[in-house]
Amino acid sequence: MTKCYQRTFEFPRVNRRIVAANFQGGEITSDGGVLLLRQADRLVGLSAAIAQVLSDPRRAASCDHDLKSLLRQRLYAIALGYEDLNDHGALRQDVALQTAVDRDQCLASASTLCRFENRADRQSAWRLHAVLLDQFIASFKRPPKKLILDFDATDDPVHGEQEGRFFHGYYNHYCFLPLYVFCGHQLLVSYLRPSNIDGAKHSWAILSLLVKRLRQVWPKVKLIFRGDGGFCRWKMLRWCDHHDVGYIVGLPKNKRLNRFTAVLQDEAAACFAATGHKVRWFSDLQYGAKSWDKPRRVIVKIEYSQHGVNPRYVVTNLEGDAKHLYDKLYCARGDMENRIKENQLDMFGDRTSCQHWWPNQFRLLLSSLAYTLIEAIRRIALKGTELAKAYVGTIRLKLFKIGAVILKNTRRIRFLMASGCPYQELYFLVAHRLATG
Repeated sequence: MTKCYQRTFEFPRVNRRIVAANFQGGEITSDGGVLLLRQADRLVGLSAAIAQVLSDPRRAASCDHDLKSLLRQRLYAIALGYEDLNDHGALRQDVALQTAVDRDQCLASASTLCRFENRADRQSAWRLHAVLLDQFIASFKRPPKKLILDFDATDDPVHGEQEGRFFHGYYNHYCFLPLYVFCGHQLLVSYLRPSNIDGAKHSWAILSLLVKRLRQVWPKVKLIFRGDGGFCRWKMLRWCDHHDVGYIVGLPKNKRLNRFTAVLQDEAAACFAATGHKVRWFSDLQYGAKSWDKPRRVIVKIEYSQHGVNPRYVVTNLEGDAKHLYDKLYCARGDMENRIKENQLDMFGDRTSCQHWWPNQFRLLLSSLAYTLIEAIRRIALKGTELAKAYVGTIRLKLFKIGAVILKNTRRIRFLMASGCPYQELYFLVAHRLATG
């Protein structure tokens, strides 16, 4: 990029006044809301928990930046919208971020953070997932009666020669295929995988580990596994039956299923032809493919409109009305797509540009942990407010990206935030709720 040595730029006049701009304002930040991230981190103990489980092979006496400072610097920066390590070349000088990290001097450089990420290994990924699950468990004040575990895979496009990248025919590009597990808005698993595998690979093992850990804490909790047709594997369903785990999973259409429902489809077509109104019927049947161990309950949705017939099938071991289970339970799975978008796009979970595998898994987990931090603010401090259901990107824009002048002396650090900020009352409400827990 061409370097410009001009320090001040003049814009068109306003009522005969000269309008000039420069970057000589002193200690001013665009991230006045970083203090909320610091407060939330202290409340839930996220960075402290991570620092306890990660190993640091460096000689402590020779290090200017301890492990906890590196973690906080990276997590807070991701939450504030700085996805690249290169951003830290200038960001390390930001007094607001230094204050949030509990330091009075320059933060770690991009090269230091790069070495930190490239030390990641399999054990790091395992331990960070344990922290994610512990954070989820700690978020409940009393044992929950029911938990729905949403499983889904997505593509993570890559544009280099990263280790483990493959071409995926469905997505039509080179990518990774991470597996996500959410419970409501809370993230439990973000597991990076190569894309040359079955989309459901390892989901059975992950479900087993989650069930074991959650029942260790809450023995009486009702657990439900929910996924689309890509996770319909009869051995996994059999495991759920044997371990008292509910499931409601999409079942891909096939000729045999369509033959079973042919009469309903014909009746729906006749009803639509007679009335001109969209037909939407529900039914049940017992179905088992030849490879299955036994037939299982399948919920049938027959929909007929001007676009023709649209049969859908869902396999489940849950009791209840077919329409209610489909509309209120299975279709609610679609909200997980929004959560994946939050982690992939707003939290930059797709910035997997490291050459080696485990640093990329580590980056995905850092994004997931930054998401967990903002989700804690949304869950604890934004309940009942206008941002109670806002995307994490919206929360960042309205609560974190606030301009502030910073005045610092030996006794006090003052953040003088923009007087025109429209979310002043909400900011102080969030700060109060995070301070009081």
